[in-house]
Amino acid sequence: MTPETILIIMIAIITLDFIIERVLSFLNSKNRKKDIPKELEGIYEEEKYRKSQRYQDELERFGQVTSTFSFVLIIVVLSTGAFGILDDWLRQYALYDPIRTLMFFGALFILSDVINIPFQIYSTFVIEEKYEFNKTSPKTFILDKIKGYLLTVFIGGILLSALIFLVMQFGSGFWIYFWVLIGAFMLFMNMFYASLILPLFNKLVPLEDGSLRQAIQEYASKVNFPLTNIFVIDGSKRSAKANAFFSGLGKKKKIVLYDTLIENHSQEELVAVLAHEAGHFKKKHIIYSMVFGILQTGFMLYILSLMINSSEVSWALGGQTTALHLNMLAFGILYSPVSTLLGIFGNLYSRKNEYEADEYAVKTYGGEPLKTALKKLTSDNLSNLLPHPWFVFVHYSHPTLLQRIRAMDAIN
Repeated sequence: MTPETILIIMIAIITLDFIIERVLSFLNSKNRKKDIPKELEGIYEEEKYRKSQRYQDELERFGQVTSTFSFVLIIVVLSTGAFGILDDWLRQYALYDPIRTLMFFGALFILSDVINIPFQIYSTFVIEEKYEFNKTSPKTFILDKIKGYLLTVFIGGILLSALIFLVMQFGSGFWIYFWVLIGAFMLFMNMFYASLILPLFNKLVPLEDGSLRQAIQEYASKVNFPLTNIFVIDGSKRSAKANAFFSGLGKKKKIVLYDTLIENHSQEELVAVLAHEAGHFKKKHIIYSMVFGILQTGFMLYILSLMINSSEVSWALGGQTTALHLNMLAFGILYSPVSTLLGIFGNLYSRKNEYEADEYAVKTYGGEPLKTALKKLTSDNLSNLLPHPWFVFVHYSHPTLLQRIRAMDAIN
């Protein structure tokens, strides 16, 4: 295949993806104007519902601007061979390929972040502030950026260096060794993310003794759910939105509740939320999802190995000679349709898991407190009550509120 053909395919993939996303967003926007089903009545007061509609409309307009900007930028960059120009410029300062690859991705990371910072600032300090969600101070925003840079350089640098070394040592056979390495890394992060990474950005403190902790422990004992690590995270440091999540494996597993969740929900609702998280543990969803992710990564790395040394792929991006970093970048574009399809299957699986966790919570604790908690979360976050089915199919990792309520109502 000629470099020109490869370039045309990449532009076609990016263009088709942009069109599909814009159509899905349009359908999603139109769908939320429909009448509210009976099961969702009363979640919003009239004024707050209008506020949620304005919020969703503003997010949609902002998404149109950012996605259009990104689309135009990448088309211009590809059409002008800018990636090849950057590669050629770096050759003046890095005589060795491994160093040049690290510098290339470092430069792209810096340029990309500089371009995106204005959009991030507008989203956080204008849109989220306007709708009373933002709690992030300028100082926190800057510190988050610095910490994110350091983590990216440290972790990303180590993994990228390992990849470069393995490619140099084993050629196209690198993928097996790197798959083992990245699989071990994914397992490590799953076990220790809440212990090592999260505390860099947020404070986690054990849930204090009291009626809530006692109620949670009584439920955990009832369903034989071994739980000692119950933490509260200062989510209010950045946003008024609430959440809860389960993290870790074995003795490292943790249930983490946002302080905003505790503030806005009753004790019964909080135990129902924990029962849902316990359902994920009992059904082994975290383990299965991690295995799925590792298998998906192995497949991706194998496909990458087929083009890692292709001169035509490098030339398609404007390179003068074969370059590992250009081939990796082109692969990211060429692989994106496969990634999208795998993402859709992943979302289908995730939504199945959510239904199962809801069912477990209903059967072991009760459906009404969980439904009430979900309704409150929807209202407090000004969420879209009626996303379009196609938008849900492609993008949602959780069923919609209406789907979850109907599924819980159908449980005997």
